[in-house]
Amino acid sequence: MSNILHITASIRGDESVSNALGNALVDGLSAKNDASVIHRDLAANDLPFQSWDRFNAGLTESGERTVEQGALAAIADKLIAELQAADTIVISSPIYNFGVPASVKAWADLVARAGTTFQYTPDGPKGLLEGKKAYITVVSGGTPVGADFDFMSPWLKFFLGFLGIHDVELIVADGTMGDDGEAKIAAAHAKIAEITGTD
Repeated sequence: MSNILHITASIRGDESVSNALGNALVDGLSAKNDASVIHRDLAANDLPFQSWDRFNAGLTESGERTVEQGALAAIADKLIAELQAADTIVISSPIYNFGVPASVKAWADLVARAGTTFQYTPDGPKGLLEGKKAYITVVSGGTPVGADFDFMSPWLKFFLGFLGIHDVELIVADGTMGDDGEAKIAAAHAKIAEITGTD
């Protein structure tokens, strides 16, 4: 059985277009591959921002951590374990103010751990999470995905590649506040149906 990690980031909950696209994709992929699904809602406001003490706790071997360090490192340990266990990662995220939501950046800072999800080599950093497939269902009200001022999708693809996840596919519904917004959402759903074989 394969494992899917579905990460959502929209503050709109059930009204979120990115969440709806991600849910459709995850439902189709899980049915197609008989996969188990873990859902991580970054908008639930339970992720701390990285701190110096938390960072150092994460770099300390688990058996050598103090009780306080164990508590500090626990959330990052859990997030990293979710990534490591997943064969497929689906990230559903809107573009907020031309970039990723702050919760996505907080997640990224917690899962980027030297020696665990990447390592330094003489040739530069090397990701340690290779062999995984990632999809990003990205939605914007006005920012065109791929525009010079889209700082979300290229950054997120680069970050995943930094961790060793290079097979990344975007499913896009941008400009949803425009006159053709509904058509763009429908086109994204059509792409999902093609990917999952549910069309």
